[in-house]
Amino acid sequence: MPKDTGPEKTTGIGASPKRREDIRFLTGRGRYTDDITLHGALHVHFLRSDVAHGRINGIDTKAAEAMPGVHRIFTGADFEGVGGIPCGWQITDRHGEVMQEPAHPVLAQGKVRHVGDPICAVVADTLAQARDAAEAIVLDIEELPAVIDMKQAVQDGATKVHDDLTSNLCYDWGFVEENRDAVDEAIRNADHVTTLELVNNRLIANPMEPRVAVGDYNPATDESTLYTTSQNPHVIRLLMGAFVLGIPEHKLRVVAPDVGGGFGTKIFHYAEEAFCTFAARQLKMPVKWCSTRSEAFMSDAHGRDHVTKIELAVSKDGEFQALRTETYANMGAYLSTFAPSVPTWLHGTLMAGNYRTPLIYVNVKAVFTNTVPVDAYRGAGRPEATFQLERVIDKAARELGMDPIALRRKNFITEFPYATPVAVEYDTGDYNATMDKLEEIADLSGFEARLAESKKRGKLRGLGVNCYIEACGIAPSNLVGQLGARAGLYESATVRVNATGGIVVMTGSHSHGQGHETSFPQVIADMIGIDESMVEIVHGDTANTPMGMGTYGSRSIAVGGSAMVRAAEKIINKAKKIAAHLMEASEQDIELKDGKFSVAGTDKSVAWGDVTLAAYVPHNYPLEDIEPGLEETSFYDPNNFTYPSGAYACEVELDPDTGRVTIERFAAADDFGNIINPMIVSGQVHGGIAQGVGQALMEACVYDENGQLLTGSYMDYAMPRADDLPFFSVDHSCQTPCTHNPLGVKGCGEAGAIGSPPAVVNAVCDALQRAGHNITHIDMPLTPSRVWTAMQQSGGQ
Repeated sequence: MPKDTGPEKTTGIGASPKRREDIRFLTGRGRYTDDITLHGALHVHFLRSDVAHGRINGIDTKAAEAMPGVHRIFTGADFEGVGGIPCGWQITDRHGEVMQEPAHPVLAQGKVRHVGDPICAVVADTLAQARDAAEAIVLDIEELPAVIDMKQAVQDGATKVHDDLTSNLCYDWGFVEENRDAVDEAIRNADHVTTLELVNNRLIANPMEPRVAVGDYNPATDESTLYTTSQNPHVIRLLMGAFVLGIPEHKLRVVAPDVGGGFGTKIFHYAEEAFCTFAARQLKMPVKWCSTRSEAFMSDAHGRDHVTKIELAVSKDGEFQALRTETYANMGAYLSTFAPSVPTWLHGTLMAGNYRTPLIYVNVKAVFTNTVPVDAYRGAGRPEATFQLERVIDKAARELGMDPIALRRKNFITEFPYATPVAVEYDTGDYNATMDKLEEIADLSGFEARLAESKKRGKLRGLGVNCYIEACGIAPSNLVGQLGARAGLYESATVRVNATGGIVVMTGSHSHGQGHETSFPQVIADMIGIDESMVEIVHGDTANTPMGMGTYGSRSIAVGGSAMVRAAEKIINKAKKIAAHLMEASEQDIELKDGKFSVAGTDKSVAWGDVTLAAYVPHNYPLEDIEPGLEETSFYDPNNFTYPSGAYACEVELDPDTGRVTIERFAAADDFGNIINPMIVSGQVHGGIAQGVGQALMEACVYDENGQLLTGSYMDYAMPRADDLPFFSVDHSCQTPCTHNPLGVKGCGEAGAIGSPPAVVNAVCDALQRAGHNITHIDMPLTPSRVWTAMQQSGGQ
């Protein structure tokens, strides 16, 4: 809950009005991409590879082309001379070499490289006709050995995913490279070193709405439009127009209407988007594709998939001295849009966590395999870093005979700003405060009684605690450009005030479930003192919003909201000039409060609506000093990340006969800086925890040795359900405002997914060790089979 500041607010910043967008979502009146069916639209079906690795020797489409309703069948040959899907981030490795960057064609050319790689696209009058025709295509594919295991993929003599590359190693990244020798020496000479090898399991995002793309072309104006399920339509327009299809931006419009969830998987530019736009231009007819859930499993970018060895050097009294990690990170068959940045700059820079560790070295080997490309998934690098760090700290506490909370408190950063040895500077935080709050809301003092009760029923009980810190709102552009980003990471907003006082905010950010249409108006309404209903948010259409980078990395309010605030400040400053003229006063004496401009120290005032009308009916102010109208644009490029942090606790009960883990209690104490809408923030944390629990206990994307996806449907890929989760105790009253954005906010959207996996695994390991099992780690997901097998192999009570 937010800080107790007296009576509960009902409007503006700090209030929790109901989400206005839910009216249409809950009544079936949302407008999603699949709801867009343009007149005369054709339908496309992609014929995808059923082998993980193969050479295309021939494609016979003659019979399929003659089938009813078929307009055209496209193959990779149709895209010769067309650009491939670009990667938006370039990594330079520890040897100063630029990463290996293979071509990523829209349709496979020469080879297929993962199950699901699109080979042909059939465009027909109906989807059924397109599917029937696809079955008539004859493929001659010579199956090649598949490369699935990352460590085997980089061995000498391994089959190459891309023949034109020197090996399957994309890059060998070291950070901070100048720390390497000092870290090695510190670990050699340490009183104690805790070592842990662990896996961050591959995940599939599975948002409620599958991906959809609708391409349209107007020959009269030579303009193309793409309707797509995207978290950042401006980035899609930039990448697709400039690097793939060669369409000038003023001739290309990208629209992302209501989007039913993304979790990162809808950030990226996909081949299907480029294809539908290209095909519409070729056929001069609209072309539509809607992914099936089965297609999504083998074509949407996957997440995580790291194998790591981590070593923590500590003194005999528990002070952290050095940290070293070596990670193999799966890139899949191609480089997705932001894939190279995830295991490097979004992961290595967070390895200090909440702790004073003077020496840190992170090595990451990114590897190509014959699997679906891997990219950002909720948290993107930060969950991987937190899981490694918080698991090794828990193991170290047990080896040292120290309380896990006490060990963490002993090493907490307590003075801010704090420059970490991994090149970031935390501006604010209070990690002891969040831990204090956690101990309170989780009722840790009552754990022993609950443990005894579980024992009476023949169950094992465990408690897991961990901390996290996250870097949100990736910035600034001049820094990330040096780190390899091929796009700016600013955000934009245009604020337009109508003559009657209503406001339209056009934002480069995009909502796919976060509640922007509710929380953004709270900020503007609070600044001016008007009702939130007078503020409308427009997003998702490149034709009527300023160039922005979209929504991901918990950046919406911190970066997009700050751009909106800066634009609104320009509006207010101009409105004060008008008000000063209307009241024949000095501009410096004008105050704005509760929707009214007044002259300080007098009873003179003029209402917001009167000033906005005067802006558009400028009969009574000097045009040589003030232009008519009230509309301003601002681009905001933050000068640092924001650093939300928190402490989480999980209690599990474990059935020793089956290995089944039940989460009995879960508590989260987060520091998100200033809170705009506490209800929305709590909802974001709830959703993140659910996804983190899914990773910890049940979700895993599995390939066999031939590259066949064994978890290609909900029959095999387990997702968390409501009855898998307890009610969460969530608190965000520990607020240390961010010092470098105008709202003092930090990100909240990914926190739950970052903090929850280690809490769950720590709890399970605690339960097993309390029962006498010599088990220090089990890799996620901790399924009943894995837990039961570990128990049988370890002995114990």
